[in-house]
Amino acid sequence: MNRINRRRFIKTGIAGIAGLSLTGTGFVNANSALTTETTVDKIKLGNSGLTVSRIAMGSGSVGGNKASNQTRLGMDKFVELARHAYERGIRFYDMADSYGSQPFFGNAIKGLPREDLTLLTKLWTYDDGTERVQPVRENIDRMRREMNTDYIDILLMHCMTKGDWTETRTHYMDGLSKAKQDGIVKKVGISCHNLDALKKAAESPWVDVIMARINPFGVLMDAEPDIVKEVLATAKANGKGIIGMKIFGEGRKVKEEEREQSIRFALTEANIHCMTLGLESISQMDDAIERTMRLSGN
Repeated sequence: MNRINRRRFIKTGIAGIAGLSLTGTGFVNANSALTTETTVDKIKLGNSGLTVSRIAMGSGSVGGNKASNQTRLGMDKFVELARHAYERGIRFYDMADSYGSQPFFGNAIKGLPREDLTLLTKLWTYDDGTERVQPVRENIDRMRREMNTDYIDILLMHCMTKGDWTETRTHYMDGLSKAKQDGIVKKVGISCHNLDALKKAAESPWVDVIMARINPFGVLMDAEPDIVKEVLATAKANGKGIIGMKIFGEGRKVKEEEREQSIRFALTEANIHCMTLGLESISQMDDAIERTMRLSGN
């Protein structure tokens, strides 16, 4: 892979190395004072026993039907972006079956030390009573093949939208628990798109890790920020690992001052351990890394 010359990167400015216009996404000052030398630090993910980079590389912007803005970059640019993330200390890769990003990350991690990486993915699930219930182990085996890995660090049930998921998803919960016993999945949990689902996850002994929508603006969240923060505080007190998502409101809040406010909020108020960011270019990634590490005091 050809590494991008850093001097050329700085000169490129707001145009974005990966071919995406940062002006169109609000990142108009993304490269104003970047050193591109800072690397992302690591944190303990609650009581999960995992240590992860403070930022995860997300891959689900405008995601669904086996595609996302990240996969739509194409394989070469996706791999370049993922490798750049690795060089800058991001060793946490966030994917999902429904984004179609597993094969992309599987290609990106070839040759990298597996023990340095945290691979998270998400499985779409259905009510146990429907005809679409999936064979859990077959899906996990397929996902591992796509990801080019023997084991998955974190596997979440994707997009829980009701508070009764512990009753309607027992088939999947049992299958994931068995996968943990067999050592092919390390930690399990859910990604939440509903306040009742989040409250249930905060209390459930089955859950190791929660992915929750959080930003200071209340954009695309399950409730107002103060309400979500309170639930996440309970989850943290119960030892759950908390990953924040929608930090920039899925690209709706990316002006200079909004990025600053969002990252500061995530680091100081949101009751999360780390965050996943769906970045679409190297320039966006460098901006987020430099901003995060400056505001975290590292």
